Amino acid sequence: MPMPVPTRAEDREARALALLRELGADRLDHPGGTLLAHLERVRAQLGAWGARPELCLAGLCHASYGTDGFATALMPVGRRAELAAVIGAEAEEIVYLYAGCDRSASYPVLAADDGTEPSTVAFRDRFTGRFHSPDRQSRRDFAELSAANELDLARIDPAFRAAHGPDLLALFTRLRGLLSEPARRDCRAVLGGAAS
Repeated sequence: MPMPVPTRAEDREARALALLRELGADRLDHPGGTLLAHLERVRAQLGAWGARPELCLAGLCHASYGTDGFATALMPVGRRAELAAVIGAEAEEIVYLYAGCDRSASYPVLAADDGTEPSTVAFRDRFTGRFHSPDRQSRRDFAELSAANELDLARIDPAFRAAHGPDLLALFTRLRGLLSEPARRDCRAVLGGAAS
């Protein structure tokens, strides 16, 4: 019988940290230390930007299924229900959207934003190969999580910032309508330029 999802964000966070340690995130090398250290910094960054608890939990677990930029998966996508039981369905759906993003196919169209539901945004799921159109809130969550993740790497790794900073600044400038003001401000501070 599945365990009930804890209701308080702090309880879900504690269970998520325990699961991440059980899956070995504290033993995987990652820029700036371990994968777990990176995940905790991303969660903290989202919290500092005022993100709701579900997005912060997704930030903590965003690499659970691997990503288009980090191939190592802590658990297979077939275990989505297990992660959802720990962090809640909404947070897990954000994790899946982030992990499943085929960046080369999705980044160019992600910023399409005319104030309506994005019928023309073709987001490619790298796990299934299918295209879908995420709603505006899902795209906002994706953009915010992407910024928190990439800015963490840019802050701690000067070589990463030098190699990828200009492209990231261009990406987050295109996504500025989906980012919170604190995220836009940090993009400018960390990556330079005028991502207003």
